[in-house]
Amino acid sequence: MKDLPGKVSIRWRLTLTYGALVFAAAAVLLFSVYAIVGNAISEAWPTFQTNLSPTFDAQLQQAMRAFQPVAVQYARDAVLRNSVMALVGVGILALIIGYFVADRALRPVARMTATARKLSESTLAHQRIALEGPSDELKELADTFDAMLTRLNVAFDTQRRFVANASHELRTPLTINRTVLEIALSDPEASQDLKALGRTLLEVNARNEKLIEGLLLLARSERELAVRKPLDVKEVAQTAVEQVAPFAEEHGVTVSADLVSAPTIGDPVLLERSVSNLLENAVKYNIPENGKVWIRTGMADGALVVQVANTGQHVPAYEVNSLFEPFRRLHADRVDSAKGSGLGLSIVRAVVQAHGGNVTAVPRDGGGLVVTIQLPRR
Repeated sequence: MKDLPGKVSIRWRLTLTYGALVFAAAAVLLFSVYAIVGNAISEAWPTFQTNLSPTFDAQLQQAMRAFQPVAVQYARDAVLRNSVMALVGVGILALIIGYFVADRALRPVARMTATARKLSESTLAHQRIALEGPSDELKELADTFDAMLTRLNVAFDTQRRFVANASHELRTPLTINRTVLEIALSDPEASQDLKALGRTLLEVNARNEKLIEGLLLLARSERELAVRKPLDVKEVAQTAVEQVAPFAEEHGVTVSADLVSAPTIGDPVLLERSVSNLLENAVKYNIPENGKVWIRTGMADGALVVQVANTGQHVPAYEVNSLFEPFRRLHADRVDSAKGSGLGLSIVRAVVQAHGGNVTAVPRDGGGLVVTIQLPRR
């Protein structure tokens, strides 16, 4: 019974409250009438007897005096029965009226809820509650909510402009650096030391480009999806496998795919990037020789599933969840930062959450990880 108030909606709680108050007031009124009528009958009976005509027989008067308690009790019982029936009717009517009163009182709240459900990054600029009516607590709440939406819209606009500016300002100098280094390396008169330095700088530049690309993709993934179209995750996963195949072959890792059609709605580019990140991580953190990666897609328990598993070093269970945080790596790999920027799984989680799904990871028996993506079906 302790959890009952948390399971009953506020509409029904208000209905029961209104109904109980009306029922209590009606009960007090009816039982007051019952007591008043009973007392009135008891007091009126002697007066009635006193006013009887002297011609009445003494025996008849005596019989009427004996019948007085029975008559008073009968009248009280009749009033009580009728009062209880009236009270039941009033109680039912109070519940009906209470429900409609609660519904009317909560109508502005329902409007606020409907507006909040329709909100998205694309409608945030113009979607408002704009509640009309007296300046009461509900209107004040609606106006406060509208002001919060305005502030959120400004924040989203600022973020969009920042991402757009950062995309241009950060990529341009790195692109120039890469071009200059490639030209220098192509010079046949350049010394071996200069070429070695150029190759090192080119690798650093490539890693910085990848890091910036990952940060921008993470920022984009954490916003609402701008593209939603029907797609088949089987095709997305197949494309990702083809892209990662040369990288896996270079590292001596075998990729096995078991791909079953699984239709959904979303951004195919972001989903492809997330699956590619899982495969790239599975290859990077595999065992040095004869490593294996498995990927499968399909439907399970009414949800779309993409699962990637790999052989590799043992992953402590207590460190698995932290791998989805930006720039987080296993303790054993934090010194070797050349393996990646630490954004791969963060991007995966952001993309999956933007599609209304979830991603989980568990240590694999024998070493490595099993990462599972679940998405809503179309």
